[in-house]
Amino acid sequence: MNFQDGQRRSGIAGLFRVVLLSLAALCGAQNACAEDIEPLLAYGARIAGDDARTRVVIDFDKKPVFSIHYVANPVRIIIDLPETAFGLKPEDLEARGLFNDIRYGGMGAGSSRIVLTASKPVGVALAEVKADESGKGFRLVVDAEFVTQDRFSKLLEKQKWTTVATTTKTGRLAEAATSDGSFVIAVDAGHGGIDTGAIGVVTKTEEKKVTLAFAEEMAAALNKEAGVKAFLTRSKDEFLSLSQRVQLARQNGANLFISIHADTLKQKDIRGATVYTISDKASDHLAANLAERENLSDQIAGVALETEPADVADILIDLTRRETQAFSVNLARSVVSSFEGQIKLINNPHRYAGFQVLRAPDVPSVLLELGFLSNKEDEKLLLDPKWRSKVSERLVDAVRHYRNGALANGG
Repeated sequence: MNFQDGQRRSGIAGLFRVVLLSLAALCGAQNACAEDIEPLLAYGARIAGDDARTRVVIDFDKKPVFSIHYVANPVRIIIDLPETAFGLKPEDLEARGLFNDIRYGGMGAGSSRIVLTASKPVGVALAEVKADESGKGFRLVVDAEFVTQDRFSKLLEKQKWTTVATTTKTGRLAEAATSDGSFVIAVDAGHGGIDTGAIGVVTKTEEKKVTLAFAEEMAAALNKEAGVKAFLTRSKDEFLSLSQRVQLARQNGANLFISIHADTLKQKDIRGATVYTISDKASDHLAANLAERENLSDQIAGVALETEPADVADILIDLTRRETQAFSVNLARSVVSSFEGQIKLINNPHRYAGFQVLRAPDVPSVLLELGFLSNKEDEKLLLDPKWRSKVSERLVDAVRHYRNGALANGG
């Protein structure tokens, strides 16, 4: 080795030692800083909601920076946090609503995680940090909603995992279907899955099959109208809770919600179509009894009724906004008017009661009883494709008149 080679290698070795010393000093400084940083303290939490919407609230002593991700099989919402000490009681985050399991703890390397596991597809509608009322702490609020499998798959596809938790707020969930200015109609086939609904007196046909067949035909007829976009809350034989049906309508930006049914009555001679709107007080005993039976759908499938704690009850919006009710009544009247002289109607065809499936606070909603499977004549018509087609045409006419009236009034 000549002198120049030796000098060059000596210089490189010296530079290497300088780099190592610099890195060591930097690491030492970072470790010292890390030791000085106290972990977050999560000192309180609460959860409220049902199987359509659930809110999780966690109290921190300092402002948390967080990120949210989705994982499938099973469906999970992952909330990543900086190192956090969880001073929570077991009952503070006891799984309920959309979630059947909730876990939290350290992940090592100065990070912690909360894992919310759901039995059905979910999406985060809102996630944000707010200062609490005392001004001394901060509150992480996460609102989750039931979504379709297709929507959840899209959430999985577009997310970007990152090791740096910088997300502070997410946007409201909204389907792309509402972005083109269409008049959107949610067509809800009543019952489904384990909840068969009523049974035909002659053919023993299940109500869930009658409602789905009609809903498919009705949606197809509506979609032929210019500027109208109809979709089904369920397109197969599956159970959806009453809350989930309402949630799907709101997520898709529905301008109308029409729930299709074909019930049974003890009085076999009663027949004809009926249109119902929501009200705290029922119009009559028949409406009250029907609403009570329809509201049992969730219990048939084992969906527990939840009572919300007062401090987070704002997740469930007021069910009886006057403006929406007025629009619902207008829609019901339009349906009755379109049916008159064309489709057999029950006496006093517009009735009202406390139907839970009509509770969307911002979507005019009606429940249409096509007829009664307890009546032989009605049952025969309900299974007749030509009759279903005629009813669909009348409903399209009713929606057309309702929409024109709403547009004329600036709605």
